[in-house]
Amino acid sequence: MPIYEFYCPGNNKLYSFLARSPGSRDKVPVCPDDPALPLQKHISTFAIIGKAQEETDGDPFAGIDDAKMENLMEEMETEMSTIDEEHPNPRQVGHLMHKLTDFMGDKTPPELREMVRRLESGEDPEKLESDFGSLADDETGESLFRQVKTLMRSARKPVRDPKLYDINDYLPSE
Repeated sequence: MPIYEFYCPGNNKLYSFLARSPGSRDKVPVCPDDPALPLQKHISTFAIIGKAQEETDGDPFAGIDDAKMENLMEEMETEMSTIDEEHPNPRQVGHLMHKLTDFMGDKTPPELREMVRRLESGEDPEKLESDFGSLADDETGESLFRQVKTLMRSARKPVRDPKLYDINDYLPSE
């Protein structure tokens, strides 16, 4: 009987579900903690024995202590909750990004450090957008503020729920 893992982005948790029948393998259960939150099928990691290492190219958080990262993310999330998402104050966003770039250390691109410095001084985000282009807005038009929130979420490792759930108990009624 296989065990499938599902990730809940809403609460940043990984859940394990036991599938007693082959018909369950393509179904997505509801979140055990909040059925309103959608789950995503997750590919399980496996142990590597020997000197093999995970590729970390392009990951600015590679090699950073997990406990320190967790503390920083909690602190930043608390501060982010006070920012108006529709009209964020550039100084507040700059302050948060400053913390993040300090934490990343020498892995921080110099352009990002310059943008943070200018945000903290209160410079108009639209001016920064024209000066920095892709750093201020990505190709989807996502604001810098939302990019920081996305970056923070992706930097936090999900919490693994220790319980094994029977997938049939959590399948939505059809």
